[in-house]
Amino acid sequence: MLLKSRRHRPSGGSGEPPAEEDALPQAADGDPELGRASQWRLVWRKFRRHKLAVAGAVVVLIVYFVVAFAEFLAPSSPRATDERMTYAPPQTVKVDVSLGGGIDFYVNGYETHRDPETFELIHTEDPGKRIPVKFFARGDGYDMWGVLPWDRHLFGAVHADQEVYFLGADRAGRDLLSRIIHGARVSLSIGLVGVAVSFLLGVFFGGISGYFGGTPDSLIQRITEFLIAVPTLPLWLALSAAVPPDWGPLMRYFAITTILSVVGWTGLARVVRGRFLSLREDDFVVAARLDGCSRPRIIFRHMVPSMSSHIIASLTMAVPAMILGETAMSFLGLGLQSPAVSWGVLLQEAQNVRTVETAPWLMLPGVAVFVTVLAMNFVGDGLRDSADPYK
Repeated sequence: MLLKSRRHRPSGGSGEPPAEEDALPQAADGDPELGRASQWRLVWRKFRRHKLAVAGAVVVLIVYFVVAFAEFLAPSSPRATDERMTYAPPQTVKVDVSLGGGIDFYVNGYETHRDPETFELIHTEDPGKRIPVKFFARGDGYDMWGVLPWDRHLFGAVHADQEVYFLGADRAGRDLLSRIIHGARVSLSIGLVGVAVSFLLGVFFGGISGYFGGTPDSLIQRITEFLIAVPTLPLWLALSAAVPPDWGPLMRYFAITTILSVVGWTGLARVVRGRFLSLREDDFVVAARLDGCSRPRIIFRHMVPSMSSHIIASLTMAVPAMILGETAMSFLGLGLQSPAVSWGVLLQEAQNVRTVETAPWLMLPGVAVFVTVLAMNFVGDGLRDSADPYK
């Protein structure tokens, strides 16, 4: 960042010192504080100017807030079934304003009949049936974060024995909104856990390759090039197909996370290697080496922090890839399976074109994937542009 040169005013006969604002370095835009600002402050300052990145960050924070409070935000349990409500359409929330100024919310109930030719249930809204809904309604009991028992939900039916379907129901009569909210927890946690493991592998192997060079560099780069040369999706499918089908949802969850991590570390390793090659001859690294610092200390206390902004930008771009990988494998039946709930599992019902034609709301998990991945990509673009604020 360009700095204005310091100006020295002659003191004249009075011997007055130069003004304080002239003694401090000033940024090109006239802000004297930026001349001595930390790198993270400069990154944040530039990131705020990226409007799409800021909007994407807001969406990502909302999504992870939903993940953290999924039980409270979901109207009902994701596994509560009702065979009478198979493929029930979404219910629209309506407002009733009384003469006294009170506001009541309600949805219309269903009028159900069976098609005489196909024998499938047909649900239509019945204006004569009103199901009152309210905030902080009682419903299915749950344990918040596994420790706090509660039965309140953000929005639901006033009477606990009545079910509402704000986004419709699936073939088993389960509330789709509740399943999307709970599915976000699995899909997004796989992305975070997978990226965390990829971060450790990428920094470790990329750091060794870039710092030591020679034989370790050649060996690690050949392995990296081999993994990059293999098409990602077929490799994911082949490895996930090797998972025993009798494993439970928890075991398959860890297996999918491991697969995504093992395949996803190569990109970060190449980024770290390139940065290490350019940093290992810098003055501060040479000074640390001459001062007697050990190699691990030089790598993890001096070199890695100097490129932390670049690593964060790379990790942010890797999370959407992890989410799409899990969704693709679960959609094809090679990832998580029911009774596990993830966005990929929910999209399995959208494979049937006839089902989608009669119940198009089953595609809503795909909309959730699209919005989340797009927002994360915007955040990654903003972090990548802000990683070097001195440009």
